[in-house]
Amino acid sequence: MNDTATKNRNVTSEEDREELQQFVTFTIGSEIYGVDVLKVQEIIGITEITYVPNSLPFMKGVINLRGNVVPVVDLRIKFRMEEREYDATTVIIIVEVKSRSIGMIVDAVSDVIDIAVTSIHDTPHFSASIETDYIRNIGRKDDLLVIILNVDKILTAEEMETIRKKEAG
Repeated sequence: MNDTATKNRNVTSEEDREELQQFVTFTIGSEIYGVDVLKVQEIIGITEITYVPNSLPFMKGVINLRGNVVPVVDLRIKFRMEEREYDATTVIIIVEVKSRSIGMIVDAVSDVIDIAVTSIHDTPHFSASIETDYIRNIGRKDDLLVIILNVDKILTAEEMETIRKKEAG
C-alpha cells in the first residue's frame, strides 16, 4: 500500500473514533435546544395537568405518570418567552433533575442527534440581566446550532425546594 492510501485510511479511522455526544433536541419558538440523552426518561404528549395553587409562575402543575406525581414546568415561561397554546406538537419531556423526575413542556421534540465533542463550545456570557446558568454549551451539527441545556440547573435549589413543599402539601 502506498503512503497516500495509508494516510487516507488513518484519516478515516480518526473520524470514526471522534467522540460523539447524543442529545434529544426540541424547539421552543424558533430556537433548537438539546438535553443529554441520558437525562431523558421519556417523552409524552401533552396530558392533563393538575394545577397546584400558589406555585411558581412557570410551574404548570403536576401529572400522574404511572402512579408517580411529576411536577411540570413550562420552559417558555421559565425562559421568559411569550406563552402559546398547547397543540398537537407540544410535548412533555420527562428528565431527571437532581435524582427526581421533572416534566418540561416544549413546543415540539425534534430528534436524537450526535454532536462531535469538538463541535461543542462554551457559551459566551451574554449579559448579567439574562439568566444563563442552565445553558451548558452551544453545539454545532452541520448548519444547525443547538443550545445545550444543563437540566440540573434549570431549576434553582430554592425552586426545587418550593416544588417539593407544594407536593408535600
